[in-house]
Amino acid sequence: MMIVRLSTVKMQRSWQVLVLVLVSLLSLPSSSFSTADLPLSADGTVLELDESNFDLAISSFDYILVDFYAPWCGHCKRLSPELDAAAPQLAKLKEPIVLAKLNADKFTRLAKKYDVDAYPTIKIFMHGVPVDYYGPRKAELLVRYLKKFVAPDVSILESDSSINEFVEASGPYFPIYLGFGLDESIISKFAIKYKKKAWFSVAKGFSEDIMVSYDFDKVPALVSIHPNYNNERSIFYGPFEDKFLEEFIKQSLFPLVLPINYDTLKLLKDDERKIALTIVKDEDDDQTKNLINLLKAAASANRDLVFAYVGAKQWGEFADSFGDKKTTLPKMIIWDGKEEYLMVIGSESIIGNDHASEISQFVEGYREGRTEERRVAGPSFIGFINSMIGTWSVYIIVFIVAIVMLFQYLTKDDNEYHRVDTPARDQVDQISGSSTSQVERTEYRAGDKED
Repeated sequence: MMIVRLSTVKMQRSWQVLVLVLVSLLSLPSSSFSTADLPLSADGTVLELDESNFDLAISSFDYILVDFYAPWCGHCKRLSPELDAAAPQLAKLKEPIVLAKLNADKFTRLAKKYDVDAYPTIKIFMHGVPVDYYGPRKAELLVRYLKKFVAPDVSILESDSSINEFVEASGPYFPIYLGFGLDESIISKFAIKYKKKAWFSVAKGFSEDIMVSYDFDKVPALVSIHPNYNNERSIFYGPFEDKFLEEFIKQSLFPLVLPINYDTLKLLKDDERKIALTIVKDEDDDQTKNLINLLKAAASANRDLVFAYVGAKQWGEFADSFGDKKTTLPKMIIWDGKEEYLMVIGSESIIGNDHASEISQFVEGYREGRTEERRVAGPSFIGFINSMIGTWSVYIIVFIVAIVMLFQYLTKDDNEYHRVDTPARDQVDQISGSSTSQVERTEYRAGDKED
C-alpha cells in the first residue's frame, strides 16, 4: 500500500514538473520562436514570405526572385503554378536561384518599401539589391531568362559553334554584345555594370563566315544584337576608350526604334536621353511599318535621342496625352518623361508624301530650338507606370464605399422612420399642405431628429 502511494506521489510531481516546463516555455517571448530564426534552404519549393522572414530570405540567398502578389489577382493566380514548376530547376543550378512570394495585399509595409504598385510585381534580389523583373512568366522561359543572372560576367567563346550556341542560349529578352578581336579586360568593367540588362562575350576564335553573318568587316569590333527585334545589329569599331565604349553600350541597350508599352516605359526610367516619340494611328498597319524603317535611319544618325513610337489604337490614353485628338496622325514630339513636351513648329504632323524629309526637318527644327513647350495632359512618366492598377483601384474603392453605404442604409435605426410618422409630423403636413416640397420635408426631418 505504501509503495502505491509513493508511486502516486512521484507521478504527481512528474506531472507538476512537466506543467511547469510547459508554462515556462509558453511564457517565453514569441520572438524566441519566430520564423525569422529558422534556417531557409533552396529546396526547390517556392518560399512563402512574410514580415518575420522576408529580410532573412533576402540576406540568405545571393539570388532570390520574389513575386509580390495579391490573392484576388487573376494574373497572380496564373503565375503561381509557373513559379512552382520553375523553382526545382532553378534550385539545381550551380548558383541556385530561389523563388519566393509575398502577399503584398496583406503585408503593405513591405510592398510600399519596394514600390509595389501593381500585381503581380516581380523583383529579383541579387546580393540583396532588388531589380525589376520584366521577363517571361512561363516556367520554361522563366528558367532560361533567370540563368542570365548567374552566368559569367563575360563569356569566352572559342569557335564559330560556341558563338552560335551562346547567342541561341541567351534567348530574346536581353541585348547581346559580342566582342571580336577584343581583350576581355576591355569590356569586363561594363559587363559587370550592365549585367542586369545585357549579355556580354568575347570571341577568341571565329571565321570569315561569322564576320559576314554579324555584318562586321574588321577587328576589333563590338557587335550588339537585339534578338527580340529581328536580330537588329549595331557595330562599334572604336575608339575603345571607356567614355566612348560605355556610350555605345548604353545607346545600344534599346533597339533603334522602341515600341512604347508598360514594360519598355519602365526600362526608359534609367535612360537620361530625351525621347523622340512618334504617335501613329495603328502600330500594326503597313504605313506604320514603313515609317518605322525611316525612323531607324534617323535614329542611327541621332543616337543622343531615343526614337520610339506608340499607336493610338494600342494605347490611346498615353497617345492622347500629347495634344488634342484633332491633331492629324502620325505626329512627332520630344519628351523627357516629365510634365512637359516639345512640339517642333512647322513639323506638328507627318502627313506629306516624303516622310524621310519630314523626319529630318523635325530633328533639324528641334536642334535649332524652333519648339513650343506644352504640358502633358495625362499622367507623367512615372504616372503612366503607376496607372497600371489605378483604374482598378478606383473601381474597387467605389465598390467598397457603395457596399458600406448600402449596409448603413439597411441598418438604420427604425426609430428614424417612426419619428417621421408622428402625429406632430401629420399636423405639420396638414398645415403645409400637399404641395410641401421634398426639400422642406428633409429639413423638417433633420430638425425633428435634433429635437
